[in-house]
Amino acid sequence: MATTSSVWPKGQMLYRCSVNLQQATRRFSESGDKGWFRSLFVHKDDARKDAHSNLLSKKETSNLYKIQFHNVKPECLEAYNSLEAEVQNKLHRDQDYPCEVVGSWNTWYGEQDQAVHLWRYRGGYPALTECLQKLNNNKEYLEFRKERAKMLISRRNQLLLEFSFWNEPLPRQGPNIYEMRSYYLKPGTMIEWGNHWARAIEYRQENNEAVGGFFSQIGDLYVVHHLWAYENLKSRDQTRNSAWLKDGWAVNVHHTVPLIRSMESRIMIPTKSSLLQ
Repeated sequence: MATTSSVWPKGQMLYRCSVNLQQATRRFSESGDKGWFRSLFVHKDDARKDAHSNLLSKKETSNLYKIQFHNVKPECLEAYNSLEAEVQNKLHRDQDYPCEVVGSWNTWYGEQDQAVHLWRYRGGYPALTECLQKLNNNKEYLEFRKERAKMLISRRNQLLLEFSFWNEPLPRQGPNIYEMRSYYLKPGTMIEWGNHWARAIEYRQENNEAVGGFFSQIGDLYVVHHLWAYENLKSRDQTRNSAWLKDGWAVNVHHTVPLIRSMESRIMIPTKSSLLQ
C-alpha cells in the first residue's frame, strides 16, 4: 500500500506539469523548428493581389448595374407601374442619358406588392454620376419622384457588377416568369463562389434559362443575384431537376452551400414595359 509520501499533492503535480510545458516550449523556441511551432497557432491567409471586383467582373465591358426594390402600397401598384413605365420610356428615348432599364418586374411569390428594376449604366461609375447629375436638374423627373413617393412604403437599392462568366441580360420575348435568387455570402468567400459557379453555369444553359449574374459593390455587401427565366412554374421545376442529372452539378452545390449565410427566392412577373418579357 502506497504511503502519502509517495503521492504528489494535487497542487504540486499541477505546478510540475506547468514547469514541464514551459521547458518544452522553450526548447521548441530555441530550436530551428520555430516555423513548425508557430504554424500550429497562426493561420496563413492566401493574400489576393487584386480587388475581387477586378477578378470576377467582365473586362471587355465597363457596365455598372443598379437594382431597385420598391415596396408599393397595395392600392397603388397599378398606378405605380404606369408611372414608372412612362418615365422609363422617356429615358430610353433620350440618348443624352447614359442609362437603360434592363428589366422591370412585380414580385409574384416572395415579398408582395414589390417592384424590382434592373438598370444598366454603360460606362461604369462616370456614367452613373453623369446620369444622376442630369436627373437632379430635370424638373419633370423631380416631379415624378415626388408623385412616386406618395405610392411607396419603402425602397432600397444596390450597385452591382456582372460576373464575367454569366450571360449579359439581353431583351427576350415572352411570356416568361423570372426567378431572382439572392445569396448572402459569408465575407471573404466571393472568389470561391465565383470559381465554383464559373464551372456550374455550364449545367444551367440547356433551356436558355440563365439571364444574368451579379454581385454587389455598394449597399448590402457580399450579395449575389442570379436571374433566371422560365416559361412557367412547371418548366422551372423540370429545368432545375434536370440539372441534378448532370455530372458535376451536385459537386457545385456541395461546395457552395457552406459559403451562404442566407438566401432568398423571388418569382417575378415582367411589367408591360420591361425589355425582358
